[in-house]
Amino acid sequence: MDKVITENKTIITKNKTKKKKSYGHVFTLSPVIIWMSLLVALPLAIVVIMGFLTRGSYGQIEYKFTLENYKNLINIMYIKILLYSLWIAFLATLICLVLAYPFAYFIANSPKKYKIILFILIMIPFWTNSLVRTYAWIVILRTTGIINSYLMNFNIIKTPLKMIYTTGAVLVGLVYTLFPFMVLPLYTSIDNVDKTYIEAASDLGATPVKTFLNVMLPLTMPGIAAGCLLVFIPALGLFFIPDLLGGSKVMMVSNLIQNQFLTARNWPFGSAISILLIVITIIFIIFYFRKGNKKMEVL
Repeated sequence: MDKVITENKTIITKNKTKKKKSYGHVFTLSPVIIWMSLLVALPLAIVVIMGFLTRGSYGQIEYKFTLENYKNLINIMYIKILLYSLWIAFLATLICLVLAYPFAYFIANSPKKYKIILFILIMIPFWTNSLVRTYAWIVILRTTGIINSYLMNFNIIKTPLKMIYTTGAVLVGLVYTLFPFMVLPLYTSIDNVDKTYIEAASDLGATPVKTFLNVMLPLTMPGIAAGCLLVFIPALGLFFIPDLLGGSKVMMVSNLIQNQFLTARNWPFGSAISILLIVITIIFIIFYFRKGNKKMEVL
């Protein structure tokens, strides 16, 4: 009987400690839950609700349920803007990938004492506000800017090149701003690759190109996917880069949302476009996690 009583006491004490631990988890997570609820969930819920409301005659919000805002998204003009934005984001992601992969590979294979210096060079642009850096590109690319001034002084060109307020200028700004977000996941993925696989491929007679395509590229695919996701999604939402470097000639979906909220004062329609952009982002995230998990299972 004494053994049974002691066993029951130990079970009761274990259950009490488990309850205390569970309460401890609640107290630990409560600041995060409150933070995410107030600054993420609540604003997102307001945007979702606003997308089903009506714009008044003077730009005010009328609390009348309507689906007209989402029906307007079928307009061919807005579809073209969305497709153009996806295309620009895709090009920026592709350029970042092509430039960042060899750079990340170089860092991963560098001596440890040089890795810190190279990482500092990557992080230095983050010490300055991205808006200020975008204004710097205006000074470089404008008609009387640095590039045109030097080209004309050396008699390479006679008339200034049209570089500012073009799609190319927008791509330059996006690539410059988002380049570090591609380098960091690529570096992590490349650095974690077991070098014995590459040595085994070369011992079996594989050329450097075949080794890269059949060994290195598949093993670093999770880093490529993560980097593409980190670049593609912000490229759709950075409204100030197309606004400053593209002017009125380059209209992306982020600029359309900005115009609806600030200029047209059509908050319900701007909210509907924002929800569409969020849905597209969620689709890409789900696609990334599903494909990433399958690739990790294969590897």
